[in-house]
Amino acid sequence: MTISTNQYQYGDSNREQPQLAEVMAELDNLKKQSERLDLANKLHARMAGVLSLTGMIEAYSVWLMPLVNHELIGYNNTSRQKRHLFCSGHGPQRRSAIAFAEQIIDDKSTVIGSFVKRDGRFAYKWVFETTDDEGILLILKKGHELLSSEMDLVNDSLEILAECLRRGLEYEDLCEKASNDALTGLSNRRVFDERIQAMMAGAKRYNHPLSMISMDLDKFKAINDNLGHQAGDHVLIAVADVFKKVVRSTDLLVRMGGDEFLIVLDRTDRESARILAERLCVAIDLLDIWANDTTKLGISIGLSEMEDGEALQHWLERTDDMLYHAKAKGRAQVSVD
Repeated sequence: MTISTNQYQYGDSNREQPQLAEVMAELDNLKKQSERLDLANKLHARMAGVLSLTGMIEAYSVWLMPLVNHELIGYNNTSRQKRHLFCSGHGPQRRSAIAFAEQIIDDKSTVIGSFVKRDGRFAYKWVFETTDDEGILLILKKGHELLSSEMDLVNDSLEILAECLRRGLEYEDLCEKASNDALTGLSNRRVFDERIQAMMAGAKRYNHPLSMISMDLDKFKAINDNLGHQAGDHVLIAVADVFKKVVRSTDLLVRMGGDEFLIVLDRTDRESARILAERLCVAIDLLDIWANDTTKLGISIGLSEMEDGEALQHWLERTDDMLYHAKAKGRAQVSVD
């Protein structure tokens, strides 16, 4: 009887083991589904209050960065003539990444699920197709290609992103003439594009100096990560208020996107612009904003004066190079060309 009982118990255990494995597998599957749902909810929440395409690409990049480290996120819609590239780099690194991204976006031979590699960068392209147009999403990654888990994560997010981008296109169609940044009240990139050529032409005609200051906040990502994006928005508003107090009505102050700002100073030479830029560094430091006990908000500034006969793109690149140098030299300082 004892042997018979043991044999019965052993046989029953064999039946229970596969059942237990199935339960554990189901629990693991439910956990993964819960994690995906949580990430989707966070993406929905981040995109909910964003209306512009530029803001959506930036918000998507911020959501994705902790999950898939990347260098650039790009969106292109040929039929609507909309192209937005959000890159975290500066100077030559930024220009190189953007040039590669534009090449891949325009390359019709790149197919979904494949990548293109150049100079250690991996470019991935997805296509959104609707009844009336086609949009392209591009992710640029440096160092190594996307892992299968990272690819799955991006694929899972595309439906949410596509719907948000559709909403963004509709909004931009309605608000094409909007000129102010909704968060800070500063002029936006559109105003810069509308005014800069006239400012350059006036400076050349009357032989007045014209200087450009390009600014990028230091440790702003840490503030967003540690204190939350609502706190980050309050920081951007406070920084914008500092800028508003020092510029004149004839100057052009623009939030270019994210934590990047630009000032074009009318009738201002390099030395006068440098004095103003250093005052801005001090003013941002006096805001006394900390992400944690050791990480304080600062600002890096690149500066250049327009040269005779200089084209806008070259002037922008020179100024961006100076910002890159300020970052490379330790941040929270001014670099002058």
